[in-house]
Amino acid sequence: MSLWRWRKRGPKASRRYPVPLTVHQLWMVSLSAPVSRDRDASRTTLYPFTRIDDDSARRWLADQWEITSREQLVGRLDDLSRSGYRARAYRLTGVSPLAWDAALYVDIARRGFACGLIGEADAWTALKNIVPAVAGTYGSWREYAAHYLLGRKVWRDGLRGTQDAGFAAPQAAADAHLRSLLDPENRSSPWNLAPWDTISHPDRTLPHSRLRSSGGTPISGRTRE
Repeated sequence: MSLWRWRKRGPKASRRYPVPLTVHQLWMVSLSAPVSRDRDASRTTLYPFTRIDDDSARRWLADQWEITSREQLVGRLDDLSRSGYRARAYRLTGVSPLAWDAALYVDIARRGFACGLIGEADAWTALKNIVPAVAGTYGSWREYAAHYLLGRKVWRDGLRGTQDAGFAAPQAAADAHLRSLLDPENRSSPWNLAPWDTISHPDRTLPHSRLRSSGGTPISGRTRE
């Protein structure tokens, strides 16, 4: 008997959520792009994976964040929005890297939506709540990326000597991922599809023609009206 069990892949997330995102929604989702390094991760949909996999979202929240209820999810989001890891980073470096907490905040909200702990409307409300602080702190995706990496380094250094020391991916992997997101030639980067200043301009739906020319994955994530 085989030692592993074949697992059927779920349908594409874009089929369940076919309504295109607006550029503001893509911008908000893209705050978690630095966290989304896995091959099955989606950086251009509210749903965090390219294929439907609610169980993975549920397991991740439970195993990594000890979140198994709506109340725990809301509490964790509130903590990340108020102080999060940046309070410790400030004590150590004199810098408060909001970007690290914001990326985790959006990632957790998206996974909470994926496994049904919060609904779609609540997920968008959660993402909108973090926008003023982030948009008021940074002036570009490059500045956001720099603070994300700083926050990640402080977090990773804090794991040394603990049982979770091996959990964090090598810093080189995070660095390479951020370089790819910032690469102006990367047509699938959500940061190129939704430049930083788009959040300060009137919202609009991103044309499908732009997606085809960019070579990116279809940008969708809202349920059909």
